[in-house]
Amino acid sequence: MTSLELYSKGASVWIPDPDEVWVSGLLLRDYSPGEKHLLLQLSDGTEAQYPVVSPSDLPPLGNPDILEGENDLTALSFLHEAAVLHNLRVRFLDYSSIYTYCGIVLVAINPYDQLPIYGEEVIDAYSGQDMADMEPHIFSVAEEAYRTMTREEKNQSIIISGESGSGKTVSAKFTMRYFAVVGGASQQTSVEDRVLASNPIMESIGNAKTTRNDNSSRFGKYIEIGFGRKGDIIGANMRTYLLEKSRVVFQASAERNYHIFYQLCASRELPEMRSLKLDAPEHFRYTSQGGEMQIPGTDDLSDLERTRTAFTVLGVQPDQQMELFRILSAVLYLGNVNIQASGRNSDRSYIDADDRPLAVFSKLLGVDGPQMAHWLCHRRLAVGGELLVKPVSGQQAVEARDALAKHIYGQLFTWTVQRLNSALRSQRGAAKSFIGVLDIYGFETFDRNSFEQFCINYANEKLQQQFNRHVFHLEQEEYVREELAWSRIEFSDNQQCINLLEGQLGLFDLLDEECRMPRGSDESWVQKLYDQHLTSKRHPHFQKPRMSNSAFVVLHFADTVQYECDGFLGKNRDTVFEELINILKASQSELVAELFQQQGTVSSVANGSVRSGKRATREHKLTVGFQFRQSLQMLMDTLNNTTPHYVRCIKPNDLKEAFMFDPRRTVQQLRACGVLETIRISAAGFPSRWTYEEFFCRYRLLLRGAQGQEQAQASCRHALPQLIPDPDQYCFGKTKVFFRAGQVALLERLRAERLRVAAVIIQSRVRGWLGRIRYSRICWATLTIQRYSRGALARRLALTLRYTKAALVIQKTFRMVAVRQLFLMIRQATITIQAFTRGTLARSRYRLLVAQRAAVLLQARVRGWLARRSYRRVRAAVVFMQCCARRRAARRELMKLKTEARSVERFRELNKGMEVKLMQLQLRADQEAREGAALKETLHAERGAASAELEALRATVQKLESQKQDKPQPGPVISEKEVEERKKAEEKAAQEILQLTQDLQALQKEKDSFCKEREDLSARLFEQEKAQGECVHQAVSQASAGLRAELDEERRKYQGLLREFTRLEQRYDNLREMSLLTERTKGHRRTDSNQSLSFEPLSPTPLSPHSLTPLSLSPIPFEFPFPEESRRVSVTSPSSERRVSVWSMETPMDQLMEMMDVAKDPAVKMKGEDLAHAYDAVRVANKFLESQLRNQCSQTEEELEALRCQLSQAVFGSSSAAQQQELQGLLEAREQECVRLRRELKELKNTVSLRRLLTQVFNPETSSCPSQTKPATVTGLLECRKRDEAKLIKNLITDIRADSALSLPPGLPASVLFLCVRQADCSGDRAHARSLCSAAVSAMKAALKKHSNDVDMTALWLKNSCLLHDLLTQHSPKQTLDSDEVVPLTADMNDLIRTLSDLCIQAYQQLLSITEKRLQNIIVPALLESETIPGLSGSAGKMGTSRKRTGSDSRTVGVDAPTLAAVLRELGALHTALSSQDLPPTLMAQAFNQLTYLISASAFNSLLLRKDMCCWSRGMQIRYNVSLLEEWLRSRGLQTGGAVATLEHLIQAVQLLQAGKKSDSDAQALVQTCTALSSQQIVKILTLYMPHSDLEKRVTLNFIRTVQGLLKGRSDGLPPQLLMDVRRVFPVTFSYSPPPFLRAEQLVIPDSLKISFLRRA
Repeated sequence: MTSLELYSKGASVWIPDPDEVWVSGLLLRDYSPGEKHLLLQLSDGTEAQYPVVSPSDLPPLGNPDILEGENDLTALSFLHEAAVLHNLRVRFLDYSSIYTYCGIVLVAINPYDQLPIYGEEVIDAYSGQDMADMEPHIFSVAEEAYRTMTREEKNQSIIISGESGSGKTVSAKFTMRYFAVVGGASQQTSVEDRVLASNPIMESIGNAKTTRNDNSSRFGKYIEIGFGRKGDIIGANMRTYLLEKSRVVFQASAERNYHIFYQLCASRELPEMRSLKLDAPEHFRYTSQGGEMQIPGTDDLSDLERTRTAFTVLGVQPDQQMELFRILSAVLYLGNVNIQASGRNSDRSYIDADDRPLAVFSKLLGVDGPQMAHWLCHRRLAVGGELLVKPVSGQQAVEARDALAKHIYGQLFTWTVQRLNSALRSQRGAAKSFIGVLDIYGFETFDRNSFEQFCINYANEKLQQQFNRHVFHLEQEEYVREELAWSRIEFSDNQQCINLLEGQLGLFDLLDEECRMPRGSDESWVQKLYDQHLTSKRHPHFQKPRMSNSAFVVLHFADTVQYECDGFLGKNRDTVFEELINILKASQSELVAELFQQQGTVSSVANGSVRSGKRATREHKLTVGFQFRQSLQMLMDTLNNTTPHYVRCIKPNDLKEAFMFDPRRTVQQLRACGVLETIRISAAGFPSRWTYEEFFCRYRLLLRGAQGQEQAQASCRHALPQLIPDPDQYCFGKTKVFFRAGQVALLERLRAERLRVAAVIIQSRVRGWLGRIRYSRICWATLTIQRYSRGALARRLALTLRYTKAALVIQKTFRMVAVRQLFLMIRQATITIQAFTRGTLARSRYRLLVAQRAAVLLQARVRGWLARRSYRRVRAAVVFMQCCARRRAARRELMKLKTEARSVERFRELNKGMEVKLMQLQLRADQEAREGAALKETLHAERGAASAELEALRATVQKLESQKQDKPQPGPVISEKEVEERKKAEEKAAQEILQLTQDLQALQKEKDSFCKEREDLSARLFEQEKAQGECVHQAVSQASAGLRAELDEERRKYQGLLREFTRLEQRYDNLREMSLLTERTKGHRRTDSNQSLSFEPLSPTPLSPHSLTPLSLSPIPFEFPFPEESRRVSVTSPSSERRVSVWSMETPMDQLMEMMDVAKDPAVKMKGEDLAHAYDAVRVANKFLESQLRNQCSQTEEELEALRCQLSQAVFGSSSAAQQQELQGLLEAREQECVRLRRELKELKNTVSLRRLLTQVFNPETSSCPSQTKPATVTGLLECRKRDEAKLIKNLITDIRADSALSLPPGLPASVLFLCVRQADCSGDRAHARSLCSAAVSAMKAALKKHSNDVDMTALWLKNSCLLHDLLTQHSPKQTLDSDEVVPLTADMNDLIRTLSDLCIQAYQQLLSITEKRLQNIIVPALLESETIPGLSGSAGKMGTSRKRTGSDSRTVGVDAPTLAAVLRELGALHTALSSQDLPPTLMAQAFNQLTYLISASAFNSLLLRKDMCCWSRGMQIRYNVSLLEEWLRSRGLQTGGAVATLEHLIQAVQLLQAGKKSDSDAQALVQTCTALSSQQIVKILTLYMPHSDLEKRVTLNFIRTVQGLLKGRSDGLPPQLLMDVRRVFPVTFSYSPPPFLRAEQLVIPDSLKISFLRRA
């Protein structure tokens, strides 16, 4: 098959288009040689004919769909402009990927949007990774340069170019930030901070707003970042090129001057800036010409603050900064100087003497104003050896003023760069190697091009030549390495254009020659160009415009540019008169004088020349063009001596719209920046390259013969000549097979054809088999249907006969039943009518009686209810008013008493009359007691009299009853009349009884309804209370969750500060060692310092700085108390005692004064008697206030309980909602009052501590004597004499060997030390106890530093630190208050306990750091790359494999890659170390939770950045590896601590790779499954997903959009970040568990410790 046969029906081609540059089309019929037209169907559905004169006119073919969105343009099968443009558009618009590789070039498209792909987690993901394995990124190029520099020890360069607004400056900033993070992470120096601080300064003085870019760099810069032997940044140096000084005095429409001017104007209201006398930028000529005063989205004031901060970081003092700002302000005022023309022909000029801008300019620069005004309007000439002063015209004076402004700014810019270089210069010797970052202007072409564009395009010509030669060199290197028979590749060399510009009699030479002419002009220079390059000998790259005689055209490599010659000579000369320079040299400002004094000694390389009336020397007449050529040649020499890396920035549109792609502008830049040239050079050779294994896996079905992986190379060599007859289209190398452009597509066509034929055969066999099965099934179904149909007909006939007989019987019976039912119905209706009639009459009478009775009852109940409600309201209001009055009186009394209690003078007054008042109160209490006793006696007498009277009445009643019973009854004489009356009375009574019974029943019903209503109200109230309880519980849970989150955050911050403190301490030790070594090399004699280098002094005093902890120096406020049940080692854990520093010498008297808010000076002057009186007064007042508040609280609680009872009665006895609400409000008010009173009582209780402090003030002996004179008697301790203290520390901690230490029982050193400390404390020697404990803590710190890479020893000292901390905490006075068994320590160990807390955290962090370092480089290979399931990934070949970059650090073949077993081995080592030291399971769970998070985050981030990992087979491998890790964690019982939960991100990402990705149901399932992943992460994985085989297709854009739509409605609260934060640290919490009581008899101390000098006490 030839390449013409690829133009068949259905093939994709690209045809030119005026708007879209290239549009795709499908061939509707096969192409045959000789046809004049191609029939195409365009992408919009229309048909078109494309003319083809010869086969060379055929349109370029499209690449297969599987290559769409490839991250390396050179991996495309067809390499041409259309394919490159389409691939960039797909990646930019569809996948939101702004970076794409093009061989060794990184193409970066400016998104004009903030993307979350530059965080520290992204830097960590790219650090140490191979460039070919990761997604394209600016960090990948930086990592490649850094790794190549450290591996080959060769200097590197990163060349960033592009148009203005394409993102060059941002790319350079991110590159420098990457180097600062990677190169400064290990040493934690400030060099990287200074390197990053140079960016805002250079942006302020070198960047400006243009029509194409809001932050355009108007100069080129090359920054060399120097690295030491360990790969750390030790210095930097910056070189600048061609500052656009003309912008200082002129700006085009919609443009701005340099940012610094607008920043100064915006800060004019600041106090320190008022001396500059600035105004709004609209009032200055140099800042108002463009009409743009503000850039949307920027704040000039905050930018100036950032610039000043950067100056401070770089060591520029504030006074020098103000000098710098004065010079810049003076430049603005210089532009406002009004120069007026005078004379007959306006050949003179002058400046008014009272010109304010000139006066301000002179004052700011410290120069003489009249002299400046004179020499701006005059010039000095040398004629015949005499000096003449000649006035100049107004235009010439304005040009001199503008030239001076440009010169001042240029000198200031140069001084700033020199100052930055001096601040960035290495302080530790010369750098071993460096990486240069070149941020230079790209090719520029405008409507009017001048001298600046001429120099810029000349620089780009030189860079393009270097780029072409480097790409050609790399391409040929690949062929030589593979031992190919190759012929030289021709590439376009722009040497002729460069000769035109810089050669002999070139444009620059003629320009410099014209500048040396006394009367040289732009027009004469252009005529010389015409004569030299058009008339005498026509140059192919030089042309003359048809309609202009003052312009010329140069045919550059990127485009044809027409230059206007106006201003070329003036800009090339860049002349400033010497008289003006001399005035500035005499300035009173030191900085101004320094700027221009340097010019007299050093030739100005970047700022032009100084012109005087005398004949200037040759070096003073160096033109700008000549200087630029020199600096550019130096740059090219530097680049040629380094390994270059290229970044080409593309501007996608001119509207600065986010993710908008303009194909015409993009193609123009691709042609200009050399990307298409790279494609052309690659396509001229063998662009497609496959290893033999990859080729075998992909095209195995096309090969003949042996089908073994080990014979892949032989099979390829045997089969390729049969597949591709032309041997020139492919070539065999040592490890790869090379193809020319289009041959891979041809092989894909053959492979697809072979698969199609195989599919047709399989389909025919399957269809025949399915047809036979279908025929047999139809035959069997026909027989079955016939059999069932005959049986159904027979059964139907029998059923019809049976139904006919049954119908006759049913009719007869139905007629009889119908007649009988009619008769019964008529009779029943008659009886019913009669009964209803009688009942209606009875009920009407009954209703009338019930209504009357009910009306009377309701009236009575309503009137009673109204009266009771009125009474209750009045009573409640009266009670409430009484409570308010009493509360107000109590408050006044309390405030008065508090005020009196705080006043020492008042205490004196109280003391004077207190005894009298106490006696009066005692007398009043006795009198009230006597009155109470009298009242009790009276009450007892009254009760006795009442009981006697009651007994008399009872006796009288009994007597009357007995008389009634004894009285004889009369005989029954009853008449008929009485009988009738009795009957009537009985009937009447019966009626009344009946009526009462009915009333009773009605009342019972009413009672039942009320009870039901009460139950409903109770149920409703219960539900409301339950709902309120749930709401309160939910609110409390939310508040507690928030508090826990804040607590964790504070704990994380504190532990981060502690980690930073440890690093700074290590850095201090390193610097101390370096200084000691330096002093030794200088010959100083010093004593042995091994002990000081190993650990801190062993016996610091209580005021020693070594006893200080990082917390005592921390500025963080401590707001949380130290809990008793557990100690949480975090920033929120320190107790209130932590506020007292170890350095504090405050006495209890000082603490008393601080707590009472009393100034110390008056208190110091008081005498002992006054304080004693004050103490007595406060004690009495406290007792009185406390009793009063207790009584008030008890009364309030009683009232609260009464209100609750009243509320419950009101709820169950009445249904009035208003009354219930009112009572509820009263209850809430009382509860609030109770809470307030309790708070006041708590505050009052806190003041009780005043008594203790006063006791310590007046009776210090009584508080200290018991502990000194009567020490606690405790047995089972160890005694260490003071002279043996250093020996004990040395044998037990400092010099103990690792094998001996690991063989000891867990916590033995801490136990021995504690027994010694406790014995010293019990003996009364507090100083010895503290010094011993402090020395032990310092020695443990030194031991941790000594074993900073040993897991077992770090775990050992972690155990001892925790145990010693727990023992000291257990025996502290605070913990022993509620325990009578433990004898507390008398020495104050609080600061040492806090130091041990910090030491525990440091040991824990060091333990994790050791394991993390060991895991860092094996996580990704073990979890992602290792094939635990063999053969799974090799089942399908990978199409379009990215080519390895030449010179990239590919992994060495034959070296065993890390597997999951290595990860488990490291985790097992940590688990064994922790278990052997018997550390708590909670601590182990926290440690493995941190490590599993690191494993998950590292693997997950690498998965998101590697396209080759996002496939189904790789997902299966990763899931299996993760399952092995989960099984390992569960086997050791670590799943409960959250270690397995941290793997959820990685597990869900793997599930996403293995799930279906076609239908809407699949999208919904993905969204429901991946709950832990953010929207960006899900879309990124779907975008990177690669098909596992040809049977699977890529994820469509419609499916991705569907998933995005579903994700928008998901409110998961996940952070909008792409990668996980690998540096996230979970705060550690050490739970406090009191250890068992220690005794010396319980310890087994081996003899190897050599501590037999300890004695049992």
